[in-house]
Amino acid sequence: MLIFLPPSEGKTPPTDPGAPPVDLCSLTLPELDQARASVMEALIQVSSEDQAQQILNVGKTVMPQVRANAQLGSAPTAPAHEIYTGVLFEALDAAGLSPVQLDRASQQVLVFSGLFGVTSLTDRIPAYRLSMGVTLSAPGSGQGPGAAPAHPAPGRLGSFWKAALSEPLARLIGDQLVVDCRSSSYAQAHRPAPEQTLMVNSFTERDGKRKVVTHFAKHARGLLTGMLLRARGPEPETIDDVAELASQRWRVELRPATGSTPHQLDLID
Repeated sequence: MLIFLPPSEGKTPPTDPGAPPVDLCSLTLPELDQARASVMEALIQVSSEDQAQQILNVGKTVMPQVRANAQLGSAPTAPAHEIYTGVLFEALDAAGLSPVQLDRASQQVLVFSGLFGVTSLTDRIPAYRLSMGVTLSAPGSGQGPGAAPAHPAPGRLGSFWKAALSEPLARLIGDQLVVDCRSSSYAQAHRPAPEQTLMVNSFTERDGKRKVVTHFAKHARGLLTGMLLRARGPEPETIDDVAELASQRWRVELRPATGSTPHQLDLID
């Protein structure tokens, strides 16, 4: 079984300023190193330009993080589960996993990323600011001056990573079940076969009416991921295994895959 997660928008910089910079070839799916280099090069270029805020579609308050992107090649790194610290990752609580559980997490969890495509929870990465919905064009195409890039500009990142991830992820997934906890912008980067994908949805229910609250949905997906990684006895492998485990915390409903729509697991609070 594999678990797909989105990244957190905010990142926590490594606490050790002397930690080594990112080694793209050491990340999960090293065959993506050239694709990652292409995105990193374009992001470094864009982040020092006058139009960086508009291109990266961010608010003024995070511009220090954007400017820091310009130093990504030499920035210190830490395990991804320490860099990603949003609601989902706080609920997952990777720091509370045992060594055996963390090893399981490094094999089973893939975090999708606008910069790296995918990483494991234990891959060493720098803090960065880049979402999957951004378009990174070549210098001279309206994004300011700059030296000729060593790699082609990636363009729209969702489309870029969809092409780059297609074959490597298909090989990695094989016939395994994928528990998909991603948001829609990151789901576009790779969609496994519907019949082997379980989408996780979260609802709050009051007076018979259901609604999605983003904060609580992220929290629920993080909790479920942590529960799957901490499961005792045989590791969960099937849709029924995941639903049974989830039923210890939520009221659950399963909806089978139909056509191009994956199986759905609804967690109801």
